[in-house]
Amino acid sequence: MRLKRVLSLPTIVSTSAGLTLASSCFVAAAQVAHYLAGNAAWLAILVSGILCLLAAACFSELNGMLPSAAGIRLYLARAFNERVAVTASLVYMGVVASVIGAESYVLSQVLVAAVPWIPALAWIIILEALVVGLNLRGVKLAGRFQDVVTYSLVSSLLFFAFLALGRQGFSVPEPLVTGGAVNLINAVALGVFLFIGFEWVTPLAEEVTKIKLISRGMFLAIGLLSVTYALFTVGMSSTVDPDLLSATPAPQLLFAERLLGKLGVGWMVALSLAASVTTFNAGLLSLSRFIYASAREHVLPSALARINRRYFTPWTAILAVFAFALVVSITVYLTRRYLVLVNVGAATEALIYVLAALAVWALRRREPDAPRPYRVPAGRLLPWVVVVVFGLLAAAVLGQDLAALAYLAGTVVAGWLYVRWAVPVLKERARARRSTARLRQAEMVPSGRPSR
Repeated sequence: MRLKRVLSLPTIVSTSAGLTLASSCFVAAAQVAHYLAGNAAWLAILVSGILCLLAAACFSELNGMLPSAAGIRLYLARAFNERVAVTASLVYMGVVASVIGAESYVLSQVLVAAVPWIPALAWIIILEALVVGLNLRGVKLAGRFQDVVTYSLVSSLLFFAFLALGRQGFSVPEPLVTGGAVNLINAVALGVFLFIGFEWVTPLAEEVTKIKLISRGMFLAIGLLSVTYALFTVGMSSTVDPDLLSATPAPQLLFAERLLGKLGVGWMVALSLAASVTTFNAGLLSLSRFIYASAREHVLPSALARINRRYFTPWTAILAVFAFALVVSITVYLTRRYLVLVNVGAATEALIYVLAALAVWALRRREPDAPRPYRVPAGRLLPWVVVVVFGLLAAAVLGQDLAALAYLAGTVVAGWLYVRWAVPVLKERARARRSTARLRQAEMVPSGRPSR
């Protein structure tokens, strides 16, 4: 049984944008503004968006060549080898769970500030369970839900941005003052976090009506996010002191209160909830397909490759993601170490972009004549630009946060040990099952009855 091709371009855009558009992005946006001396956050965000467009071009070429729910694992396996591919994939899956964990903590702080009599942890569990229920009922229903929430969220953020800028007569002081090249580089490095996850739409390649929609969706999502983040961040930092914004885990509430009082706070709480829901939903949509494909190819336990016969959804993979995300969310909620996860997410995404660009280069050497519906322009130059830029960004993030470096190193070691010891066992069991099935088939007569 296979997945069903029902997803169109609007859902691909909303899924790609939805995973990045999280409550924790308000924190990252405030930090970007804090790094810069003037109101030049828009500049750092647009540069980050352009860099992510280059990475999206690499993913588009790879996805066009190898359209599979296995996504990055298949790209790296074809370009390098299975061990590198599986190790990177496991780390990658851990990043999505980490982002959900950081997101849960930020959301809990927003809810505590707005509704202190309701336990924030209860809200997190209810929202995650709601999203899981939608995903179990089918990808089309989950996709429609993603469309409504994501586009409503973007419209509201643009409304807040234009309201803030309009009250200043659309005249922002010092829009080009960065405070120096180092400040701008740090702001760009952090700005990349605002776009984390745009490429996670690639595991939906087996459920889109046309393969090329994946690349179009990624490009449109990054463009939409760049404009929205840039306007919202400048509106926020020109309304509230960036020092105050950077000192709170819920800067968007300060901004909304300054603009519309209690009405603004209530509205922004609803937007924060929507942002978290889009992250959970998009993460669940993509990560469950990634796990399903990995289990189908015997890299993860085969039980995770089961598909619901009525709704055509990978239900065991969805429940596994739910359980894992819940554990991470509760852990982050109790430890409050969410900034470490933000940095781990930013650094790992940057390293994955480096690997994707190297895969483009390697596959052009190994398979120069393979069909490529989309090719990265400028030959091999742009992939190497991605390698250099995102390699430096990852080094910058990990160099200033040793806890994030230790976390990432531990995840890589755990992934390597799993590949070294567990994957061979799973593949051997799969071979044994196939041998048993062939023997049983050989014992059957053509009529389907057992031979004598």
